[in-house]
Amino acid sequence: MKITELELLTVPDGGSVMLLVVVSTDSGEYGVGEVGMRARWRTVRGAVDDFAELLVGADPGRIEHLWQMLFRSGFFPASGVLGSVLAAIDVALWDIRGKTLGVPLYELLGGASRDHVECYVHVRSSEPATMVGECERLVEAGWRYLRVAANSPDPGGEYDQRAALRYTVATMERLRTVLGDEVELLLDVHTRLDPAQAVTLCRELEPLRPYFVEDPLRSEHLDGYRMLRERSTVPLAAGEQLGTKWEFRALLEGELIDHARVDVANTGMTEARKIAALAEVHHINLATHNPLGPVTAAASAHLNLVLPNVSVQEQPQPEFAPSEVITAWPELRAGRVTPTRRPGLGVELDLAAARRLDLRGPAPLPRLRRRDGSFTNW
Repeated sequence: MKITELELLTVPDGGSVMLLVVVSTDSGEYGVGEVGMRARWRTVRGAVDDFAELLVGADPGRIEHLWQMLFRSGFFPASGVLGSVLAAIDVALWDIRGKTLGVPLYELLGGASRDHVECYVHVRSSEPATMVGECERLVEAGWRYLRVAANSPDPGGEYDQRAALRYTVATMERLRTVLGDEVELLLDVHTRLDPAQAVTLCRELEPLRPYFVEDPLRSEHLDGYRMLRERSTVPLAAGEQLGTKWEFRALLEGELIDHARVDVANTGMTEARKIAALAEVHHINLATHNPLGPVTAAASAHLNLVLPNVSVQEQPQPEFAPSEVITAWPELRAGRVTPTRRPGLGVELDLAAARRLDLRGPAPLPRLRRRDGSFTNW
């Protein structure tokens, strides 16, 4: 079997756009993976074209060899956007492998170590009263893990760190009072805080027992988590902006976090397994990052079903959005996701529909500024 083509499809995903890489073979079989970085879609298209020159004619079964070639052949390591495209290709190759052998991907990875994967859902409301009602409805539907964002009082305006800190603590206090201790609250700070504010936030949240506080610091200086670890006892989660075992190494070997936010759409399956093994040595669980759609949900679920060190998987919406493109996806119930027994990822595409609906790319991400006009992370 040989690879004949790499194709990037930019197709609708609710209100956004999926960047799907389809790897086709001369047997007629194809595999699909998703690019985790949607904001640089023109760069993604160029990377797919560059990698196609290396992959067309190659044996898709040599997954590790192809990962090494794509990562190292440009002299500069394939990180960032290139790494995200490599991740999509890697998942697509695993998909082909499972389809070729007629088994679901988790069987290739060692077989299931659990019956299903626990997952958490995003709380979309930002106004406290509306948020409480939404949380109560989600809990009633069966969700036990709820993710809340560290917003400011005016989410559409300027981002004031101190105001956001006070607002977030008050929101978490209200939710804990209303929902009780049986519901796990996860707070996503989205790398928006300076270290001093992050310390204050984490210490004030300690009595509220969050399941974890995610990305309180920026990812450029991971040793900052050492300082935060020494000053607060709340469980910490980080890693969604990282793509390789080398990037995760400081967090894992320093035991600076409790949950590694591995994103299969940025690491691929091959690298994710290595990161997971390093995390297991240090008693750190994977809380896989997935703000995307059914393709990455499926890839994450296959990985998590096999691993011994998994805490929870991200599922942004309580159900998958209807799609003309994706015709089969993993089983999703409130609070849990399970891969199907279909071969490979278990995700099927209507390729004709995908090509017909091919778009120009996702809308630009929001941009946040502080009161003085300076830029901050979204």
